[in-house]
Amino acid sequence: MNTTCTLTIGLLWFDDAPDRDLAEKVRRAAQRYQQKFGAPANVCYVHPSALSDNGRVEKVGRVRVAAKPSVLRHHFWVGVAEGGGGG
Repeated sequence: MNTTCTLTIGLLWFDDAPDRDLAEKVRRAAQRYQQKFGAPANVCYVHPSALSDNGRVEKVGRVRVAAKPSVLRHHFWVGVAEGGGGG
């Protein structure tokens, strides 16, 4: 699956809390995105090490979570991907 896309508007979120799992961190980032921009996010890019199966795409609610090597560890690049599919 191709994970290359362009986010026209995005939010970079940092969360290194060891007591929160990936899904909770993505939910919090997506919630902040919606608060800030007034629209729901549909994609969240994370460092490949954050995904359990070596880059496997996951979903948290309606948000696709995909690996992107340029995203630093503990950072979440959340937003709306063109075409609505997240890449």
